Formats: sequence, structure tokens, C-alpha cells
Amino acid sequence: MSRTLAALLLASASIFASASATIAFAETAAITQQTPATTHYRSMKIDGVNVFYREAGPVDGPVVVLLHGFPTSSHMFRNLIPLLADRYRVIAPDYPGFGQSDAPEHTKFEYSFGHYADVVDILLSKLGAAKYSMYVMDYGAPVGYRLALKHPDRVTGLIVQNGNAYDEGIRDFWNPIRAYWTSGAKEDREALSVLVAPETTKFQYTDGVNDLSRISPDNWVHDQALLDRPGNKDIQLDLFYDYRTNLSLYPQIQAFFRDRKPPTLVVWGKNDQIFPEEGAHPYLRDLPEAEFHLIDTGHFALEDKLDEMAPLIRSFLDRKITK
Repeated sequence: MSRTLAALLLASASIFASASATIAFAETAAITQQTPATTHYRSMKIDGVNVFYREAGPVDGPVVVLLHGFPTSSHMFRNLIPLLADRYRVIAPDYPGFGQSDAPEHTKFEYSFGHYADVVDILLSKLGAAKYSMYVMDYGAPVGYRLALKHPDRVTGLIVQNGNAYDEGIRDFWNPIRAYWTSGAKEDREALSVLVAPETTKFQYTDGVNDLSRISPDNWVHDQALLDRPGNKDIQLDLFYDYRTNLSLYPQIQAFFRDRKPPTLVVWGKNDQIFPEEGAHPYLRDLPEAEFHLIDTGHFALEDKLDEMAPLIRSFLDRKITK
């Protein structure tokens, strides 16, 4: 009897140990699966300038290029990247003069949207990104759309977030900038200095947001520190002036939409005063099959509504890009 009892106890202990090991393995696997992909922080010298970029995800995965707006950098995508990089190769550059990229003096480097598109084009080519979807926001729209006009066959899809391609989207906020476009005068240029002031940087993150406790103040502190670098104001004023060149490309960009019909997701902060809702609806004229969502937030929608936007973005990519 004692031998039988001992055998039963031994068997029970063995089964318990095996079950515990199985549970521990399952828990470890689950934790591993939940661990976000590592983001790498790299630079590449292009036209004599160190261009910084964030990269994450499988090298052989479908490429998603994230193109930032003013006055931020790839920093604006820091929370989105891990949510995509398990399946997608994510590349997010900083344009020269922004973020961690070099910022040469404005008389020694051409700060223009055409030049930015060329720089990003070289970067993507050197990284072997032969085809890619693009997330375009604010300045990212003219950069990305110029890439699309150069290489229409490379664009596999578009995610459009407060990125303009229509005259309807240039409204009252742009009146002082339009005055500078018209005159080119020094006084009109200097009048735009308020757009790089701390109160304006904070405004871009907080205006149109219902719950300010969702917005980290690190955002405007980070951006303002970079805007306040010596010489950076002139870089930004050059770009405000050059933005006029994007409007003349709108007919070509719209023709690209109609002719190529790229799968498109529009996720637009509807309370944005810089690129307002009026600039979102016209996309449906040229891309009637686009998935269209107005989000109840402001300019930097990801800072406030990542929890709402990320599932839309991921679903779109999984259904339309990875087939």
C-alpha cells in the first residue's frame, strides 16, 4: 500500500511539474509575442547631410514610410511604429532641418519640398525600398505626393492624416503666409516668425483636443527646443515660402489619384485649423473608394487618438496592402 501511495505521489508531482513547465513556456511565449519590435535609430549621409531615420520591423516585410509634419519629426510616430512593426518594415525619416537630421545654414542648403522629396527618394532607394505605402501628414503630404509623381509604380497605398492636396484645404490660417507668397517682402517674412514661437507650437498640439490630459507636454517642449536652434527660424521661413510651389502641383496629384487609384485611408483630425476638414472631403472626388474617417481631435491626431486610429490603420494595411 505504501509503495502504491508513493508511486501515485511521484506521478502526481511529475504531472504537476510538467504542467507548470507548460504554463511557464506558454506565458513566456505570450510575453515574447507581446514585446514590441525594436526600433533602430540610424542616419545616412545624403547630399552631404546626415539624414536621421527610425526603422523597425522585418527587412522583408511590406514597407510603410511615415512622413512627418511641421514642426515635429519622426518623433510624432514613436507610438505608432511598434504597433505596425511586427509585420511591416517601417521607415520614418527626419527632413533636414528637423528632428535629429542635420540643419545646415539656410543659405548653404536648399530647403524646399522638391529637395526633401529627392532626399527621401535617395534614402528609400539606398534602403532597398522598391515599393511602399506612405503615411502623409502636414508637410509629409507634399513630400510624399512628389515621390508619387516621380515613381507612381512604387506607391502601394496611402494613409492621409491632415495632409492637403486641394485648394479647399488652404483657408484662413494661411492668409499671412499667402501674403508672403504674393509679396516676398521682408516684413511679410518676419511677420511669420510667430509660427515658430512657443505659443504656436503648443497650440498645434492642444487646439481642437477635448481632453488635454491626453497630450504630453513633452511634445511642444521637444519641438520648440529644435526650432530654437540658431538659424532654424530662417529654415522654417524658407519652407513657408516654398509651400506655394505645392499648390501648382495639385492638379497633377489629383490626376495621380484618379489614374492610379491607390488604396487610401483618410483619417483626419476634424478640429484642425491648419489643415481643416474642408481639405479632407475632396479626396473622395478623386478616390471614391477611399476609407474615410473624421476623428474628433486636432492637428496632431496621433497624440490624442492613437487608440482610435491605430486599429483603423492596421486593418487597412492588413486588408489592402498585405493580401
